[in-house]
Amino acid sequence: QVQLVESGGELVQAGGSLRLSCAASGLTFSAYSMAWFRQAPGKEREFVATIAKSSSSTYYTDSVKGRFTISRDNAKSTVYLQMNTLKPEDTANYYCAAGLCSGYGCYTRGAYAYWGQGTQVTVSS
Repeated sequence: QVQLVESGGELVQAGGSLRLSCAASGLTFSAYSMAWFRQAPGKEREFVATIAKSSSSTYYTDSVKGRFTISRDNAKSTVYLQMNTLKPEDTANYYCAAGLCSGYGCYTRGAYAYWGQGTQVTVSS
């Protein structure tokens, strides 16, 4: 059974930093592209960042470029999202996802077969 378990979300002031983690089990982690999505109340779940299975490439949505960094440790079956200079508009439930996709195919929800339950990030102004 595949499990993705996120952690690290909390309440933080604007301008602060957080590091989210997502521990995977039940799958061959190194074979999957990994991604972070987020969903704010009343809004659609949106793509945040993705990283290729070998960490050879990463891609970010425009609103987080230069502030967020996605990384992975295949030995630990864990993907991370380092979030700096947080803004109130970053407030959302953050989900990690695993998929057998590559390149531009990794930017949409449909590319991912497995999802975590999410971790809440709240940025106060």
